[in-house]
Amino acid sequence: MEESAEHRHSGSGKMQLGLSVSDSDVSSFTPLVVLELADDTKAEAISWLLNRIRDKQQNGGAELLVNQLLFPAQDDQKSNPNVFVVGSTLQRLLNGAEDVGLFKEFQDGTMRGFTYANRESFKDFNGDGEGFLSDAECQYIIKHELDTLRAKNEEHVPGYPKLKLYPGKSVVRRLQSKGVLIQYFPLHNKEDLKRLSFSWYKKFKLSFQPLDDIRHYFGEGLALYFGFLEYFTFALVPMALIGIPYYLFDWEDYDKYVLFAVFNLVWSTVFLEVWKRCSATLAYGWGTLCRKKAFEEPRAGFHGALGLNPVTGREEPVYPSSKRQLRIYLVSVPFVLLCLYLSFYVMMVYFDMEFWAINTYHENPNIATSILLFVPSIIYAVVIEIMNLLYRYAAEFLTEWENHRLESSFQNHLVLKVLVFNFVNCFASLFYIAFVMQNMVLLRQSLATLLITSQILNQVMEAFLPYWLQRRRNKKVHKRMRRLMGDKELPLLGQVQLETEMNTYLGTFDDYLEQFLLFGYVSLFSCVYPLAAVLVVLNNITEVYSDAFKMCHVFKRPFSEPAANIGVWQLAFETMSLIAVVTNCALIGLSPQVKAYFPESDTQLILIVVAIEHVLLAFKFILAFVIPDVPKHIQVKLAKLEFDSLEALKKRKTLEDTET
Repeated sequence: MEESAEHRHSGSGKMQLGLSVSDSDVSSFTPLVVLELADDTKAEAISWLLNRIRDKQQNGGAELLVNQLLFPAQDDQKSNPNVFVVGSTLQRLLNGAEDVGLFKEFQDGTMRGFTYANRESFKDFNGDGEGFLSDAECQYIIKHELDTLRAKNEEHVPGYPKLKLYPGKSVVRRLQSKGVLIQYFPLHNKEDLKRLSFSWYKKFKLSFQPLDDIRHYFGEGLALYFGFLEYFTFALVPMALIGIPYYLFDWEDYDKYVLFAVFNLVWSTVFLEVWKRCSATLAYGWGTLCRKKAFEEPRAGFHGALGLNPVTGREEPVYPSSKRQLRIYLVSVPFVLLCLYLSFYVMMVYFDMEFWAINTYHENPNIATSILLFVPSIIYAVVIEIMNLLYRYAAEFLTEWENHRLESSFQNHLVLKVLVFNFVNCFASLFYIAFVMQNMVLLRQSLATLLITSQILNQVMEAFLPYWLQRRRNKKVHKRMRRLMGDKELPLLGQVQLETEMNTYLGTFDDYLEQFLLFGYVSLFSCVYPLAAVLVVLNNITEVYSDAFKMCHVFKRPFSEPAANIGVWQLAFETMSLIAVVTNCALIGLSPQVKAYFPESDTQLILIVVAIEHVLLAFKFILAFVIPDVPKHIQVKLAKLEFDSLEALKKRKTLEDTET
């Protein structure tokens, strides 16, 4: 049993640099990761990198298995000869699981950090451990080992005198930043993908998503996104059920509008507090809640003069923080302000179009002019989406130019830039209509048009277009492989060829951003258009299926990203929730029903609305304090784990004292 399992993962450790097509297809180890170098990479650089990947850990290598894939020559285009598949022995993966701090379920039901010495004490560890680690975990371990492959005494990459290496710095990141390493990505597992696709999106059903299966295949970060998407959709159902009768039965009565705004306030607060608990429950079950954050290495694109890292003591590029701050405040901030000004300018052009359409309708009311009333909002909605897209590229360029050392810092600055612009660009016109023009009919019409148009555009861009492009790409690759191979069955070569040409998944940024904006439409202004929640529920149901299809068939498989929560997006949603309190209180204050109680004193009305708003904000913070972020039973398990760790430390210390 042990011998066969080990062979399945590793086979013989003796492999040549190049293999024939048939040999590579029946490779002696399970290929998990594809590594593609530039087609003009120098032979000595390739040989050096492969030796470092194969070398023993004690010699500074990754101790992984690697084979070269040789594609047959093509008449119409030259194939890249420098494509490699990477795998590992089972023993190496288990040791790697300990190195990366993987948490797995213990025999007593608690989640504990995996150690090879105590492997038999973990729940699902049977025999030699075959099947104990998921494919996603194995691929994450291989990525970790590749990323931590560090330069030793080499001054430069062999064959590239100008490509300097710094002792202790990541070799892979250096090669990637200089374009020698084009990409490396995890391979799909066809059988697992087929099972996941069937249970996830291939049959329409009103049930929960298979989050554990998604996590098992794609990792915790992506599973948490789909968990949040599912939770958000179900949380909107009460809003949708209340909104439908409001819309159908003369909901323009402002008594009802005020009641809906109050319900909106409570919902937006409870929604986020309960999600924290759901998130903690998922993260604990997946072993990421109590997992220590790994030491963060500099980004691949980070550059600067050579200096000494005060933490690690290693030589690495350093960049003065003062220079970065100057770039942020003298270039990035003015650019963002300029973009916001342009957004306001476009908004005023939209209002001019809107007034023209309204005047045209009043002068000559007919079917054509009544349709014309919706045209300005539709054009504005399309322009908003285009501006958001263009700004996103500009924000990425600026954030890259700011030269942030860490990926987390880069992401935080990018998220802040994008959120500020998207919020203003999408909601400024609605705030202007609501509080400057105070035209609830126009607000309702604009909100409905913006929401429906943006959802249609998103579905076209995110579902139909990727599906069509991927079908086209698949046909081209299959046709090319059939022409080259004839009747031979070479599934690995075909799979690698296909996945190499797939789009790279850039993370959950855009997915969370879309949900953030939808949450804004619902929490800020849905009291004047109660069908907003219904539209968002319908959108999210299709979003689950389109996103699932894209992850399985359009994008390369992403590496697993351990995550204990939704990160900076939790703060973004909470900020939107606070703005929703202020907005809904102001809308209540503007309602004719409330104004009727204060016919002669606007000041008194404003003071009362502000007082109510402060009470609601206080209630919101009290609720956040009273509802614990982590459920009690999980707190007990975490405390037990900490107690056991301290007891084990005491025993070890006592044993050492006894021996001495």
